[in-house]
Amino acid sequence: MWSLFWFMNSILAKKIEQGQKFLENGARIPVTKLSVDGNVVVAIKTQARDQYSAVQLGFEKRVKPNAPKSTKSPYKFLREVRMADGETVLPAIGDVIKASEIFKPGDVINVTGISKGKGYAGVVKRYRFKGGPRTHGQSDRERAPGSIGSSTTPGRVYKGKRMAGRMGHDQVTIKNIRIVSVDDNYVLVKGLVPGGKNTLLMLKKVGVDKKFVPLHSAEQNSGQAAQKIDEPKVEKVKEEPKMEEVKVKVKEDAQNAK
Repeated sequence: MWSLFWFMNSILAKKIEQGQKFLENGARIPVTKLSVDGNVVVAIKTQARDQYSAVQLGFEKRVKPNAPKSTKSPYKFLREVRMADGETVLPAIGDVIKASEIFKPGDVINVTGISKGKGYAGVVKRYRFKGGPRTHGQSDRERAPGSIGSSTTPGRVYKGKRMAGRMGHDQVTIKNIRIVSVDDNYVLVKGLVPGGKNTLLMLKKVGVDKKFVPLHSAEQNSGQAAQKIDEPKVEKVKEEPKMEEVKVKVKEDAQNAK
């Protein structure tokens, strides 16, 4: 197994949940928790054989195994990460790529994923059109798109005209997101990322934030799975003597009194 994947800058992840954390300077920031466990190298592309260098990653194994004759991969998602063409040392098939060996707190990344689908939407929601006026009897023009072109010239609607249609479910890249915490299983990023829960994401390192402020120490401890909690002290209650012991004691006291 490789200990350092300094030559890779991308990894696959899955969106888990959103929350908030506090920094050392007291600022409260929104964070998104991403699962990065299970990035396995399933194929290698070499310059000599394929005319380019790349590593194919498999992410999230299928719950039910495929049939013996199936040609599908046992992983739900397969993505290629391009490598620099040259004398780059590539990992071996079966190696597990860990996020802690690629990223560290303070790294700047680009997050690519599929955004949430909104269905069929009008121009006011889809493109933030202002709409028509409410006055002068135009009661049905408030959310209308307005004119979409002239008549004789050009006599058609230009391609790319912003009109009503299906909104969302597009590939979106959010640039320059900061990593605030990272380990072998999870990555915490500042801000929001595309898609809903369990959405597949591609994380690509693009730089380092020199003015990065780390998380507060209490937040770092709370993020650990195995956090030790002090148990309250329970005072021992004295057990009452049994009836037989009481009878024996009474007889002994009576004999001593005689």
